[in-house]
Amino acid sequence: MYKRVVLKISGESIAIKPDNIGLSEDSLKEVAKEIKSAIEETKVQLAIVIGAGNILRGKDVSFIERTTADYMGMLATVINAMALQSALESVGLITRVMSAIEMPRIAETYIRRRAIRHLEKGRIAIFAAGTGNPYFTTDTTAVLRAIEIHSDILLKATQVDGVYNEDPKKNPKAKKYKTLTFIEAINKRLKIMDTTAFSLCMDNNLPVRVFSLYKKGNLLKALLGEEVGTLIER
Repeated sequence: MYKRVVLKISGESIAIKPDNIGLSEDSLKEVAKEIKSAIEETKVQLAIVIGAGNILRGKDVSFIERTTADYMGMLATVINAMALQSALESVGLITRVMSAIEMPRIAETYIRRRAIRHLEKGRIAIFAAGTGNPYFTTDTTAVLRAIEIHSDILLKATQVDGVYNEDPKKNPKAKKYKTLTFIEAINKRLKIMDTTAFSLCMDNNLPVRVFSLYKKGNLLKALLGEEVGTLIER
């Protein structure tokens, strides 16, 4: 079992199904219940980075200049972080949203030592607004924050139960990997995380476990260090 973990979840995990857009009360409740159950069982110090694919990804907005679009995407992660905070607090968990872009009326500014202190006090820290800089994904943000706060592992929750050599939704015979090295993931061009995120993990010996958040109990298994999904390490 781990002491401190960063959980990366997508914006789609709290979105309206099946289109994966906007915010869904039911999806938020399910994610909050899953996190509450896992935290109460393990007492792990948990930080969360949430994406914004349900609202806006900067790189996908071709009609707006990339830097501006990326900042818009960062603001979208703040919206998701606030929604997740509300859902988690509704089930009795204490949280703090910490933003890489200063907006003191709605979130604390991200300060590494303060974030660690929140975790030590049993609060869940939700890191928003990416790194505060354009051209960096929320996956890279999750890796960077995990390294900064000395997380034991990065847990990346997805819509599928691990890493496959092909899209399992398109090819039912796709092969699932139980374990991978970062070099293998990069060389095979597996679209789990971007190359910057992989390189940071590899250089700082941060393992990553990719698993499905949609199967009840998977997060608990991941926090306990059980074999769920795919483990990527150096």
